[in-house]
Formats: sequence, C-alpha cells, structure tokens
Amino acid sequence: MCGICGFCDFTRDNDTPEWLAAGDRMGETMNHRGPDDRGSWQDGDCVLIHRRLSVMDPERGKQPMIRSREGTDQVLVYNGELYNTPDLRRQLEERGWEFETTCDTEVLLVALMEWGEEALEKLEGIFAFAWWDSGSRRLLCVRDRFGVKPFFWAKRGDTFVFGSELKALFAYPGLTPRLGRTGLCEVLGIGPARTAGVGVFEGVEELPPACALSVTPEGILQRTYWALESHPHEDDYETTVKKVRELLLGAIRRQLVSDVPLCTFLSGGLDSSVITACAARAYQEDGRPPLETYSFDYVGNEKFFHTSAFQPDADAPFVQKMVEACQTRHTVLQCDIPSLVEALDGAVAARDLPGMVDVDSSLLYFCRKVAENHVVAISGECADEVFGGYPWFERPDMLAAPTFPWCPDLTPRREVLNKALWNDLDVEPYVARRYRESLEACPALPGENADEARRREVGWLSLHWFMACLLERKDRMSMASGLEVRVPFCDHHLVEYVWNIPWHFKAMGGRRKQVLRDAAAGLLPEEVRLRPKSPYPKTHDPLYEQLVRARLAHILDDSSAPIHGLVDEAALRKGLMVSAGDYGRPWFGQLMAGPQMLAYLVELNVWMERYHLSV
Repeated sequence: MCGICGFCDFTRDNDTPEWLAAGDRMGETMNHRGPDDRGSWQDGDCVLIHRRLSVMDPERGKQPMIRSREGTDQVLVYNGELYNTPDLRRQLEERGWEFETTCDTEVLLVALMEWGEEALEKLEGIFAFAWWDSGSRRLLCVRDRFGVKPFFWAKRGDTFVFGSELKALFAYPGLTPRLGRTGLCEVLGIGPARTAGVGVFEGVEELPPACALSVTPEGILQRTYWALESHPHEDDYETTVKKVRELLLGAIRRQLVSDVPLCTFLSGGLDSSVITACAARAYQEDGRPPLETYSFDYVGNEKFFHTSAFQPDADAPFVQKMVEACQTRHTVLQCDIPSLVEALDGAVAARDLPGMVDVDSSLLYFCRKVAENHVVAISGECADEVFGGYPWFERPDMLAAPTFPWCPDLTPRREVLNKALWNDLDVEPYVARRYRESLEACPALPGENADEARRREVGWLSLHWFMACLLERKDRMSMASGLEVRVPFCDHHLVEYVWNIPWHFKAMGGRRKQVLRDAAAGLLPEEVRLRPKSPYPKTHDPLYEQLVRARLAHILDDSSAPIHGLVDEAALRKGLMVSAGDYGRPWFGQLMAGPQMLAYLVELNVWMERYHLSV
C-alpha cells in the first residue's frame, strides 16, 4: 500500500519548482504510508506525488508510473492491491500489450489505457488512485467498492487538491482546517463513525466508495460505477453453504500474493480463524515455511477479565487451539495500559479525527510491533457486517431502533456535551436525517416480508457505516505503522452473494453466522468453529479508566483547552469524572462505554489542538 496526493489546476502553470515543492510538502505528511520510496511528476496542469510501501516487484514498481501513447503521457499514482492481476495481465497481453514489471500498478495503468473507465468494473481488490491522461487533459480519481483505501479532496480556488489522508490536504498552500456545523454534528452526534462522502472539515469531501471522479477543464463530475443489488436468493441451503465456501476460499487464496513477508491476525474467533486455516493450508500445499500469526491482548488482562453479553469469553485458549491445529509460528503481543493511553494521541494523528479511542490506539500499538517483521497482514475484519454477526441483527430492541443500531441512544453524549451547543446545532435531527438518507438508498426487494426487509436495512447500515468506520480504523492504524492489512471478507463477489442470502439461512438454527460456520466445516477445530462471537479484545483493567480520567481532568483544568466549548463541565465533574464505570451500556458499538467516553473527549481535545480548531 501507499500514499498518494497531488493537485490539478487548468488555469495556471504547475510546471514550476514552486509547485513541485508544494506537492513534496504534501507527500512528506504521508511518509509513514510509504517508507520505501517516493516519487513525483508534474506538467503544466497537475502535480502527482507518491509514497511507496513496496509489496509487489519492489525493484521496478516505482511511481508515479508513466507510459506514453500517441505522444501523450499516461500517469498513475496508486494505493492498493489488485487481486486479479494475473487475469488482467493475460487479457491485456492477448490484446498486444507488453509489460516491463510484474507489479499490479503497471497492469492497472495499461488496463485504463486499453479500456478507459470500463476497466473499473474489471478490477478486483482494494484501491484508490488518480490517473492523468495528458491527451484529454483529464484526471480520473477512483476508490474501491467498499472504501478500504481512502481518498479525500478539496477545492482551493480553481485548484483540485487530493490525498490519501486529510493531513496531506492541509499541507497545500492556503488550505486551512476549519470546523463548521456539519463537522461538529459529525464528531458529536455520529462519531467515531462518519457519513460517507463527508470530510468533517469545512470544504473537504471524501470520494465515496465505488465512485469515480473526473476532473477536466470543464469541471468535476462524479459517478458510481458499482452498487449492491437486491434479488431473490434461489439456492437451497446446501448449495448456499458450498458457494460461500468457494467464494471465501478463493478470496483468501488470491490475497496471499506478496513478494514480502505476510502474516495473519488470529484472535481465535471464527473469522480470523477461517482466514488463518486457509492461509496455513495454502502455505503447506505450496511448500512454503509455516505461516506466521499474531494475537493481541493486554498486560495482566486475565486478572480483570469478566464475561458480558458482548464479550462472552477470553481469546487465549482458542488461539492456542488454532496454533496447534494449523502449526503456525505464533506471537502473542501484549500492550500495557500506560502505552494504551499514551497511544491515544498517535491514533488521532493517524486518523486525523477522533476515533474509537482504545480500540484504535491498541491496534496502532500492535501494528507497530507486527511491522517490525512483516509488511503485509490479513485480517478477519468485516465478516460480522457481511454475515450479520452483531447483536443488532437479532436483539429486538436494537433491531427495531429507529436509528443507527450501534448507537440507539444519544443520551450518553447529550449528558456530557454543552446543552446550548447541542440544541443550536440540532444534533439529533442531523443524526436522524443521515439515518433516513441511508435507508432511502438501501435497495429494497419487492415482496420481502417485514422482518427480512428490516434485516436488509440493518445490513445496509452496517456495511455503509459501521464497516466503513472499522475499515478507516484499520487503514490508518496499520498504514501509520507501514503495514498493509488485507480484508478477504470485503471481496465484492462474496459480498454480492451473501447480501441476498435470507436471514433464516444466515442464522440457521438460531445461531448468528451459521452459514459461515457450516462453510468452515472441516477447516477448524469444532470448539473454534462453534465459538460465540467475541469482539476485538478490550482491557478490563481499572487503571485504564483511572489514567484517562486523570488525563481529562488535566485538560479541564486548562482554561485554554479548546474542548471547553464542547462539554458541560459541571455535568462531567459530577458524573463521568467521579466514576465512568463500564455498566454494559455502550454508547457506540459493543465496546465503547463510560471509560471510552472519557477517552473520546480526550481525543476531541487532542484533535482540536492539533488542527487549531475552535467552536
């Protein structure tokens, strides 16, 4: 994976040392995404900048990649991985094209030159790229189907500015971070999730998943090149299980390609275990050394762990069963609580926004450790969104909630935030509007009964909101560490098929994700295959809450802290600052309760200070 950025302006000469230096300053903000190489390209219309993390053909895959056709330059800056590169390459060679490298970057560039925008429908993988065609004077910007790889953009006068991360945009001359009404509603009412297409900062937009943006002298035009479609599921259960297995195994196998060391994240849960088992088997069949795996935990967590509806058991025993069954070379990584709290600042710097607090900071800590020995990792992320693994797919109160089911009650937010600001911003109507807009976009299936229709809606919300939040977390925390993380459950062929599987198949026998469990038969130890869902590991050590509370108290004691304009300080000091506690009432997702609210307020302040924001 890589970092890309640049700008395009048809009203001035960009082919000057001044504008190349401006592009280089943008690239410097993303050196972490591409520590292996750097490149730049410019002409009178645009400047393109690249930072490279070498995965395929490290010696010859330099970017920006340039090819000429009929006297015009074709230039590509690309962040991603194409998993059907061999198939595309064969098709292009049959059409007379020759290649100088073995990397997917060249295949993508040639595919665009051969098929134009029709190439987008042929791409299988995770990507964000900008393709410049000097003949037509067009910059085409594209993002993968589920937004695994990021792409933000803004206008500065006549200049179109883009980057993999928000921080790159603000290195462009004159682009200043500002916080307006929409941004405040996003971070206060919806965060750490985010509305697709909204860049939070005023004037900044995100290219939504599965979209292409064309920038020409005539203007900017955006279109959607792919979308999920709803139709009746006609396969019986046995056939459904067989197809799910074939699609998943194919996706995992394709994503094992790498010219650099690769590993898997192994929690001992169903999703990561399926991926690890398939990868380990492929390694054995190919005669490769044993697969390397990593699991994550917290120092001393066994002393404080307690079961809950959201976290029914500890990971370690199930991890050990998988290691023994698959014969992997396993490493257990542990994070101590002071490091977890300290990494909150780094998580904000990586995400450029307040995020999932310790869920982010712990992943950042772990990715840094994994990156000491590996460049590529494969994760079980997204299976719960695709197969309906969350409680809100079946718990009546969550399923019926007339809002985002992972955040059914805004009361915990409202209680600690400035009441006048909350009301002036109309935060709750804003959240309700975003919810309605999402439901209106959900492709309904005529004739579907009410229960199935509602679960389809919840599945749509989960894919387009909750999964997007987790993918953003995964990309920023891993790429801040120079680590590429792949997500086979986001394979669009798999998602297209599973999208239309009815709930009574997905949860056959009343067990969530049973169709996936049955597809995994024979691959895993039975105890792992039938294990109830347990989410990303969370610390139960009270020291975490104590340290975060002390950190927030220090912020509140500082009269210059920007967060004073956001919070109800009296309510905080009487409530959460006395005892946040984890009462099993998450205000976001399954893990973020009282201590995470304290941490989220800390991150809000860190974010506002970092970008000099005020209310």
